[in-house]
Amino acid sequence: MLELYQWELSHYSEKVRLILDYKGLNYRKIEVTPGMGQVDLFRLTGQKQVPVLKDGSRYIVDSTEIAKYLDLEYPERPLIPQDPKKRGLCLLMEEWADESIGIKGRKALFSAISQDQNFRKSLLPNSTPDIFKTLVAGVPSDVLTVLGFGVGYSPDVIKSAIADLKQDLESLTLILADSPYLTGDEPTLADLAVASLSILLKFPEVPYLDLPAGLRGKGVPGLADNPDYELFFSWRDRLYAQFRKPLISLPTSGSAPTAIQID
Repeated sequence: MLELYQWELSHYSEKVRLILDYKGLNYRKIEVTPGMGQVDLFRLTGQKQVPVLKDGSRYIVDSTEIAKYLDLEYPERPLIPQDPKKRGLCLLMEEWADESIGIKGRKALFSAISQDQNFRKSLLPNSTPDIFKTLVAGVPSDVLTVLGFGVGYSPDVIKSAIADLKQDLESLTLILADSPYLTGDEPTLADLAVASLSILLKFPEVPYLDLPAGLRGKGVPGLADNPDYELFFSWRDRLYAQFRKPLISLPTSGSAPTAIQID
């Protein structure tokens, strides 16, 4: 069986999960958490990032490379069109989604959790002790702002990212106004990338991810609750209903490599 080394909240891991579900492939999730497992993952793959897909004795790193590998090795329900123009458009949009929605989405989510202690608290796993949840919720916003400077998430950077995301969502909404999918009449890797990478902007209502129930339908203020983007999120929900399997059990964990970096 295929094995996916992942982090449940990673939108790049979600991209691979959606691709696997779209292709109807069975896989086992191995949750990746901070610790010595980072060394194990590096030993196996030469790097510490997730998602990583294991197929037999092969390890495939990076969500885009995983998508290309799956299309080659498991060609049913292809992700990438054969028509040259559609193929080019699909790959271009997928790369754009990785670099735009994927990266800026992290910054927007950081802003949301910095300003809303309840949202911040709800991001913690259900197994987190209540006393720790209270401590996390009680961290002053000013402290998180300082921490944001340390990782390159200054208020100006976040403001710019959110402004760019608004333009991205507006553009996607215009494309989808009269088209069922982003590149034509059939779903492609472009659709799956855009849909999955947007989960940090607004988490799905249906439990596709093993996240606290309080997160369902929640997201970045000004994006998740903006009626101008309702068409986009409705499109994403329909696509998920078509292809993503709802969560019916907890992810399988094991003594697997662990890490916290994503992509």
